[in-house]
Formats: sequence, C-alpha cells, structure tokens
Amino acid sequence: MNRYQAVAVFFLVLSFGLINLPAAYADIVEGKDYTVLAKPQPTEDSSKIEVLEFFWYGCPHCYSLHPHLKTWLANIPGDVSFQYVPAILRPTWVPAAKIFYAIEAMGIAGTLHDKVYDAIHRDKIDLNNESVLFDWIEKQGIDRKKFENTYQSFAVQNQVSRSTQMSRQYQLNGVPTLIINGKYLTSGRMGGSPQDTIKTLEALLEKVRKEK
Repeated sequence: MNRYQAVAVFFLVLSFGLINLPAAYADIVEGKDYTVLAKPQPTEDSSKIEVLEFFWYGCPHCYSLHPHLKTWLANIPGDVSFQYVPAILRPTWVPAAKIFYAIEAMGIAGTLHDKVYDAIHRDKIDLNNESVLFDWIEKQGIDRKKFENTYQSFAVQNQVSRSTQMSRQYQLNGVPTLIINGKYLTSGRMGGSPQDTIKTLEALLEKVRKEK
C-alpha cells in the first residue's frame, strides 16, 4: 500500500468512526430535546446551576425516571443544586403534593419518597384516599397523628399554593419535567428513554456552563 492509499484508508476509517459516534456525543436540538422558556425564572442561588424536577407521584413516567435521576444525584456535580417540586396541573394532583411536603417537613422524605412511588405503582395503594394514606403511614412506623397534622397544616397548604403557581410559571404541560437554571426545559416526553433524559440534562448543564 503506497502513501496515498494509506491516507485514503485513514480518512475512510475516520469518516466511519464519526458517523458511528454514540448518541451521547450528539448535539442536543432545541425544539426536539429541549425548549427555552419564553419567560425565564430567577433561581435561588446564582452561584449554582439550579435543576428542578417537577413530578407527580401518580405518573408512571416519573416513576420510571426516578431511579435514573437518583443514580445521577448520587454524583451530582458540585456546581449544581437540585430540588424536587411536586407539579400541580389539576386538582387531583394536590394530595400527592401534600404527601411530599408533609414528609419533607417531617424530615422523612429521604426514606419515604421512594416508598410512596412504590406504594402507588408497585403495590397499587390509593394514597389519594386520606384514610388509606394515614393507615399506610402508620405501617411505615411514622407517628400517624403527627403526619395528619402536618399533612393538613397551613404550612403545607402554602407549599401547595406555591407549587401550583410554579407549575404555571414554568409553563408545564406534563411530567416529569426538568428545568435547568430557570431557562431550559426538558421532559420525559422529549427525551425518549429515561437514560436519554439524563443525557439531555447533562448536555444542558454543560450548555449553561459555557454560557456563563
């Protein structure tokens, strides 16, 4: 093989490699993988890149994304802050939001967040029914009366009102939805598989870093 043939083979192999680059390296596309909010929202800490996950406990797509998001959170970058936000797009989503804010206020979200998802999707327990919910809470070893009081509290109701307002501000039309730095939106519907959603999240974080 002469020098010219060798060069030709090199470029052929290079071209083939570029064509077959894994999807993780492909550029994300606005309108397909993510959208830009018409009215970007301020973040709580300008020194961090803020990620919000709007979810609903009753959503099967949120349940599918959750373990992948949890794995990602185990190694969350140091320049990123994360917050779960229960979305409220219709009145029937209010009980799930109250559950989240109640367990968060009681400091037991770390142990019960996953269990609430499992109870609804795996065990088919109707946690929208308050008597069923309170019985279930008691079975988890939680003080039933304390949970009931927290669940019905003015503080939790204020959080629910805030979630309703945020769901409108961020122009949500479904869940799960991730908001990156108050500006970029991606969702399970846009991202394809849960793995694709995480890849898009990481690409948007890198986009924000470059913009900064």
